[in-house]
Amino acid sequence: MQEKTFQRIKELTELQGTSGFEHEVRAYMRQAMSPFVDEVQQDGLGGIFGIRHHEQEDAPRVMVAAHMDEVGFMVSQITDRGLFKIIPLGGWNPYVVSAQRFTLKTAKGDYPCISSSIPPHLLRGTAGQKTVEVSEILFDAGFDSREEAESYGVRPGDTIVPQVETIRTANGKNIISKAWDDRYGCTVVLEALEALKDEKLAHTLIAGANVQEEVGLRGTKGSVNKFKPDLFFAVDCSPADDTVTKNGTFGHLGEGTLMRIYDPGMIMLPRLKEYLLDTAATHNIPFQYFVSKGGTDAGAAHTSNEGIPSAVIGVPGRYIHTHQTMFSIADFEAAREMLIQTLRGLDASTIHTIVEGK
Repeated sequence: MQEKTFQRIKELTELQGTSGFEHEVRAYMRQAMSPFVDEVQQDGLGGIFGIRHHEQEDAPRVMVAAHMDEVGFMVSQITDRGLFKIIPLGGWNPYVVSAQRFTLKTAKGDYPCISSSIPPHLLRGTAGQKTVEVSEILFDAGFDSREEAESYGVRPGDTIVPQVETIRTANGKNIISKAWDDRYGCTVVLEALEALKDEKLAHTLIAGANVQEEVGLRGTKGSVNKFKPDLFFAVDCSPADDTVTKNGTFGHLGEGTLMRIYDPGMIMLPRLKEYLLDTAATHNIPFQYFVSKGGTDAGAAHTSNEGIPSAVIGVPGRYIHTHQTMFSIADFEAAREMLIQTLRGLDASTIHTIVEGK
């Protein structure tokens, strides 16, 4: 991996922006996309997309969408002791939330914050800790009282986001970071736009990132209505399940980009799957089939407007929706090549065949 790409990954994953509060990531995407597109447009909820116009006004429209938001929390109440009750933004395993470092983001500034836990000393002589619920975990920024917290600008509705440094593993094959779901997508969009900047495409390309994916695929509905694509590709990270066995599991690090054939919100159309399989075979791109219990923005896109054929060009990540995700550099590079070659190969005839299913 080139150092430039690693630095782009590091910058994007270390940015902090949970659902509905993606402004730092949006500003980064706007600046990074602008040199490679004809214009940048934003939808009403805050999704941001660079557009490369085809010279023909009626050329087919292809949309590639990451999402900018990462899982986090929102302050719901400030206690008398100056701690915070929260609601989760996105899906969290309650057993990974406690005793972690976060950033509390307020109108007056950002403050260090940690999630509470119970030391074993205080559990002695008891029946032990009961089942943990995320909403029961308090967050602590070191304030003595509600009044002190409020004097620093803390209010209900402020967000709390993981604080993590992005690093390489010792063998150089993997990267550890937060928010690879879905700063992967943000990174691969920028990499593809840069790679294709001097090439003429056979379609109008709309590439960027949605908001509020982690809280119900909300941003996609507005963006596809605004841009009205003929085809939609989500670029997203999915959970790897390979730490114990690869037999009967989906999502294995180092085995290539994900070919998501099914999830609860989407079945990939046969002609679109055929096109992606042909693209992978033609360009020797490693891929792995993937079946998921969760969805992506492609699930919202394909039932929007008059129905939009949609697919996901993805990567697996271990331990997603936590502070620390491990992901493979080789998988990222395979997904990047898959996206670039997919966009290169799409012309009006191919898109018509995919859409019409003939």
